Amino acid sequence: MLELLRRYSGPYRKYFVVGPACKLIEVLFDLFTPLVIARMIDRGVGARDVHAVAMYGLLLVAMAALGILFTLVCQKMAALASQGMGTVIRGELYEHINELSYAELDRFGTPSLITRITNDVNQVQLAVALGVRQLIRWPFLAIGSMVAALLIDVKLGLIFLVSTPLIGIVFWVVMARCVPYFKQMQQKLDRIALICREGLSGARVVRAFVREEHERKRFHEAAADQTQTAITVGRLSSTLNPVTFLVMNLAVCAILWAGGVQVNVGNLSQGQVIAFVNYMTQTLLSIVYVANLVVVFTKASASASRVNEVLHARPSITDAGNGLVELPCASEAAGMLALEFEQASFAFGEGAAAAVDGVTLGLPIGVTLGIIGGTGSGKSTMVSLAPRLYDTTSGTVRVMGKDVRAWLLEQLRHVVGIVPQRASLVTGTIRSNLQWRDAKASDEGLWQALEVAQAAEFVRKLPQGLDSPVEAGGKNFSGGQRQRLTIARALVGNPLILIMDDSASALDFKTDAALRRAVKRRSEEGRASGGLPLTTVIVSQRVSTVRGADMICVLSHGAVAGLGTHDELFETCELYREICLSQFKRDESASVKGVC
Repeated sequence: MLELLRRYSGPYRKYFVVGPACKLIEVLFDLFTPLVIARMIDRGVGARDVHAVAMYGLLLVAMAALGILFTLVCQKMAALASQGMGTVIRGELYEHINELSYAELDRFGTPSLITRITNDVNQVQLAVALGVRQLIRWPFLAIGSMVAALLIDVKLGLIFLVSTPLIGIVFWVVMARCVPYFKQMQQKLDRIALICREGLSGARVVRAFVREEHERKRFHEAAADQTQTAITVGRLSSTLNPVTFLVMNLAVCAILWAGGVQVNVGNLSQGQVIAFVNYMTQTLLSIVYVANLVVVFTKASASASRVNEVLHARPSITDAGNGLVELPCASEAAGMLALEFEQASFAFGEGAAAAVDGVTLGLPIGVTLGIIGGTGSGKSTMVSLAPRLYDTTSGTVRVMGKDVRAWLLEQLRHVVGIVPQRASLVTGTIRSNLQWRDAKASDEGLWQALEVAQAAEFVRKLPQGLDSPVEAGGKNFSGGQRQRLTIARALVGNPLILIMDDSASALDFKTDAALRRAVKRRSEEGRASGGLPLTTVIVSQRVSTVRGADMICVLSHGAVAGLGTHDELFETCELYREICLSQFKRDESASVKGVC
């Protein structure tokens, strides 16, 4: 918590000074109030002086009015400081999350990051607001009341010395047991967020398989688990107020008993006893509120540590020290490899099995590579190494002859356009989604990309064309339309390498074939115009999608099981032949070599 304050409180320091200062003035009025009441009783009520009662009453009203005024100023300072810091923390946290590489995002998980950027930051905001408003008030009021009471009568002050440590012991015992539960509560909120995200984003699948009851049960179990923890910590913390009030009321009874004796012998006045009781009440109430503040600050401390954990996470992939790579011209590109893997391996974390295992292959400029293999064979992970979404754990990946770790990330990801396996669009328009790779792309360039992606026809039929709205996740488009739009997005800005990671799975065979022809034509046009032809990597489960590729890579458990053309692999690679035969009828097996 202190780290966040040091880091983000700079622009709001004046609020941290003005707010507590105003609260301090209010506390001074609170400390003088019992003395004024004592004078009212002794000089007004006791002497039956109505004028004195009225004068002291007006003084109390004036003190209360000024106290309210300073309280309102403090409240405003607290709101400005807490909301300002919360906004900055949330903004920087979101920005930092977007800088993290895939490895860090996988480690935290999306639901946990959402909880940290919302609930955890809210807890920090609450602690900052209460810190400005209450952190000065209650400790100062407790100490001031104790000092004022001792100045009235030292003997009665011994009651303070007995009751205050009792409340402190109760507070320490309860809080020592509560603190671990606060951290558990935040972790269980992460679990609830995960289940909510899965259930809501996959609502159609849940209903299609009639799994509503199962999802309700999962959510109920997670919510009940979190509720049980909250109830446990609530029960523990709820003992604070009753016990402290019990001690306080017993102390007040003791003061009234001992004070009554002192009044009878003439050592104290009635007003002084009432003032002493007021100071005693203020002191013990202050301790109760301090206990509640500690509960809030403990929660905030747990949340702040979770926020700091994300802020301290350093992206494993950066372009620090890298410079712009000079791209080859058409004459220099002859014989150059557009994409090269040299004993490239990757594993998700230490001790995990290799998702990509010693892959070695070279892809010349303008060539099409097809990648095929079973589910979990490492296809998507392998192509993610090219735009450096992940870094190899061993081996090297080169783009245009240059190690990907030497490229500036922005330049590398402009040269390498990737269409992810899951078609993802964001709220906006078709135009705004297509311009992600190139914000200055012209309408002509956008339409060209749509033509190649086989999306131009349905976009033209929309009333607003390129300015047609896109709902969150592109839910107002079919699966095939979303895929074609994401392909078009990757083509905007003329990448030199296009990676399509099973991005045509929702397309029919006719549209898929038309897409591949259009991509090949785009590559030939680049060569004919004197530029660099488009190099294409196609990941697919369909033999029909990769069979026309210049080179096909067959993956099995992250390793290359076969590399060559369709005909070569059908003769030499048993796994590829099995995939081919599984996608065609048995009676076609004799001619599948030529058909596949």
